[in-house]
Amino acid sequence: MRKTIGLFLLCLVVASCGKSYEEQRRISRAEKARLAREDSLALKVGVVPTLDGLPLFVAKDRHFFDSLGVDVRLKAYDSHIDCDQAMSEKKVEGGMTDVVRGERMRRKGLTLRYVAATNAYWQFISNRLSRISELKQMEDKMVAMTRFSATALLTDLALDSVRMKPETVFPVQINDPNVRLHMLLNNEMDAMLATEPQATAARLMKNAVHMDSRDKDLRLGVVAFREGALRDNHRTGQLKAFVKAYNMACDSINRYGLQHYADIIKKYTKADDRTVAALPQLKFPVAAAPRQKDIDRANRWLR
Repeated sequence: MRKTIGLFLLCLVVASCGKSYEEQRRISRAEKARLAREDSLALKVGVVPTLDGLPLFVAKDRHFFDSLGVDVRLKAYDSHIDCDQAMSEKKVEGGMTDVVRGERMRRKGLTLRYVAATNAYWQFISNRLSRISELKQMEDKMVAMTRFSATALLTDLALDSVRMKPETVFPVQINDPNVRLHMLLNNEMDAMLATEPQATAARLMKNAVHMDSRDKDLRLGVVAFREGALRDNHRTGQLKAFVKAYNMACDSINRYGLQHYADIIKKYTKADDRTVAALPQLKFPVAAAPRQKDIDRANRWLR
């Protein structure tokens, strides 16, 4: 009799556990479906670890997007090329890139809208141990850059300024700006094209700057969105709020300065305290389309 009662109770426990497990699976599936739906409705923006993305980082971490009722989700990528790939594959609605890459994507059939021209600039920096005192000494040297990008265009401009042919230098495709920096600092690369904060980190280690894109009157950084992702009222409203929050962040950075947001800079770019403390004073322009002459310059180079 006791055995019968024991078996009966055991069956009840097993049945109860089984029901609980099935219930948990059902809830888990429902939760996953809810999260997936929320993610699909959110405005997803690809970002890379460079300082020109600071308005995006500030708008996110200081809840400017939330205050305007827009769900913006920053998706971190190591490089522009990865961010561009995510846009092409429709994993994100927009992202950080440069005009050269944007125009190349347009040529390949991806319709883009340039929402904001950023304050990104690039410097041609040589490894101090390579003992390059002028660009003419770059012959047979390696330079880290990305093909079909602002860095490739600027590499050509740097060499052209001293009448060197591109084929006299060895371009090495290193897409990740932080990997590019580490290779220069570890003496694995003779030179690189760098934007901030990587450029500051390189300068702190006494590596020489030979060219600055600002001296060439080039403004090539942009935040772009896929036109195909902006066709309905929901996305249009999100983009409007996105731009407003972006501008709020620019105004805040310009008012309080970079050091006020040192924690955010370190979080998103992986820069150390010394680099952040040494960053130059920069102004962040509110959202506006890039200059037509920068777009034209990119297209002439792409031909």
